[in-house]
Amino acid sequence: MKRFMPIALAVASANAAAQSLPIEHVLVTAPLSKQEAETALPVTVLTGDDLRRSARSTIGDTLGDMPGLANASFGPGVGQPVIRGQQGPRVTVLQNGTSSADASAVSADHAVSVEPLLADSIEVLRGPATLLYGAGAIGGVVNVIDNRVPRTRIDGVEGGVELRHDGASDMDTSVLRLDGGSGDFAFHLDALYRDWNDLSIPGLAAREGDHDHDDEHDGEEHGEEETTDGYVGNTGGRTRNVSAGASYHFDRGLVGLAVARLENRYGIPAGAHEHHGDEHGEEDHEEHEEHEEHEEEEGGITLDVEQTRYDLVLELAEPLPGFESLRGTVTYTDYQHAEIEGNGEVGTLYSNETWETRVEMVHGEIGGLRGALGLQARSGEFSALGEEAFIPVTDSTDVGVFLVEDYRAGDWLFEAGLRVDRDERDPAAQSSGARDFTAFSASGSAIFNASPDWQLRLYLARSERAPSIEELFSNVDGTGPENWVAHAATAAIELGDPDLDTEVSNNVDLSLHWHNGNKDLEFTVFHNDFSDYITLMNTGAEVDELPVLAYVQEDATFYGVEVNAQFGLGTFVGGEVGLAVFGDMIRGELDNGDDVPRLPPHRIGGRLSWSTDVLEVWTRVQDAASQNRPGANEEATAGYTRWDLGADYRLALGDSELTLFLAARNLGDEEIRLSTSFLRDVSPEAGRSVEAGVRYSF
Repeated sequence: MKRFMPIALAVASANAAAQSLPIEHVLVTAPLSKQEAETALPVTVLTGDDLRRSARSTIGDTLGDMPGLANASFGPGVGQPVIRGQQGPRVTVLQNGTSSADASAVSADHAVSVEPLLADSIEVLRGPATLLYGAGAIGGVVNVIDNRVPRTRIDGVEGGVELRHDGASDMDTSVLRLDGGSGDFAFHLDALYRDWNDLSIPGLAAREGDHDHDDEHDGEEHGEEETTDGYVGNTGGRTRNVSAGASYHFDRGLVGLAVARLENRYGIPAGAHEHHGDEHGEEDHEEHEEHEEHEEEEGGITLDVEQTRYDLVLELAEPLPGFESLRGTVTYTDYQHAEIEGNGEVGTLYSNETWETRVEMVHGEIGGLRGALGLQARSGEFSALGEEAFIPVTDSTDVGVFLVEDYRAGDWLFEAGLRVDRDERDPAAQSSGARDFTAFSASGSAIFNASPDWQLRLYLARSERAPSIEELFSNVDGTGPENWVAHAATAAIELGDPDLDTEVSNNVDLSLHWHNGNKDLEFTVFHNDFSDYITLMNTGAEVDELPVLAYVQEDATFYGVEVNAQFGLGTFVGGEVGLAVFGDMIRGELDNGDDVPRLPPHRIGGRLSWSTDVLEVWTRVQDAASQNRPGANEEATAGYTRWDLGADYRLALGDSELTLFLAARNLGDEEIRLSTSFLRDVSPEAGRSVEAGVRYSF
């Protein structure tokens, strides 16, 4: 079986997919090696052709159009995943089951370090998953799974290469992957290079209303030079990513080691920092005249990221009497990034050095119960150093133990679990002492197979999350406004609160699933009550023309609906016709009556495809409503309709395959401003663009 990136994972051709929609994917993120139909957890899985079509340069952009998921962009270099309105420290991003260990949870301008184009599959748990992955998963989990530690024996060498160009930002991407082995040894190698220029958009980068507002209040200091027309300035970048791994297989399991290196340099959209410092004034407009020289643009903020990661994996069958399997992972990650000012000076240097150990053991059946117990431990030192540092050096230790059991009774499948976490935060800041938290999580679920076609799923979860470093300690050393330090990349002053308590989520999910041949329907409703919900609110105050944002706690309620349906419509002109319909709705309200800020709008869409063994042609339309509930002191966003069109052509070359693909996106050249983005007022999404590429696998 070819193992090249998304195309290697196609379990069937597009033609076969239109004829049947079996649920066969075995979940890696959930314990007990369950298939999707065996868990009540709301799960989204991308693999095979679906992953190949959806994979983009960021994980947020890759997942953002799926029901219950959205993208929090910060220019083309950053796309953080949003799950049911939750993002940042409430969404855990995993690489093969352990934390990505970057700085994306700290701030919206920090890129997630996982690479969708190198993934074999992506699994998303939509909703609280603290039971399995700790406090950072109270909103959900994204697990990017690749083959850097080969899990199976491989005889010979297989792999592939891919080249693609995206006209939205003149983005060129090259990908190489090799998997091979002999006997008990297997190896993996992959590499990616990507570079891009400023993002092309339809019209002005800054919203005209905001632009006029600035013009009225700031006189000649801030005028037409504050925005750009047809592009978002300072949004280019470059990525280098390489990883290598090997494994040794023996009768009862395997042991493997992998190392990965990431170098990522990207610009923060120019409008995000236009008020930050005297050096970001008149020079900005002059430099934008040559906007393709994005990396050295005067007044622009550039993030220069470096990460090295090591993974040690052990898998054993029957490790102890009464246990079926053991899986253990030890991960060490050394992450750092510099926030570089337009004059070339480093304003802040972030670093995050992390050790993580995760062990899961599955026990045999005991009185009808089958389950898994696990230990997860993480320790690290996070620091932000420099004149513009606003978070103190902080040591963190998180230890959690969990137990999950399931029980089958006829047409019913029950599951229950418990977890206890001990989290410690020890800042170097003299004005704040160490904080310790004990968090308890529990979940229960029931699946009723009413017939071979119909299934009803109920999932209940009580989850608890300790506050994160930035929520507790941002600007805690500042004794007053004159000493507060602005976050240059977001052009805001962010205030933490060292007295924050844990937040508690009580969540209910109810899903109805129908599957019949080539037809599949899933309908989900959820309701999530938070006690002491922590959110970053715009206070309405300003210091030196910068908005003051504060982490505050308030009870909150979230509720919503998710729908996903797929239908095979039969044969037309020798090809299979498939139709997909999808949509979602979420509302979030604070106890004081305000709306939770930065939530996705209501969305509905559809996809129509025609496919044969060698050719697929598809079109996709998504309509997003206006977000008129943006939260206190936030601006509403307009609705939009995005229309995409694409085609793939596969050519068999003996044991190899050549695929040509083409996609036109946002054909209507709509101005799209994501309500989930902190930069929606100054950095819209791409306008009309075309992406083309070639993929060769052998």
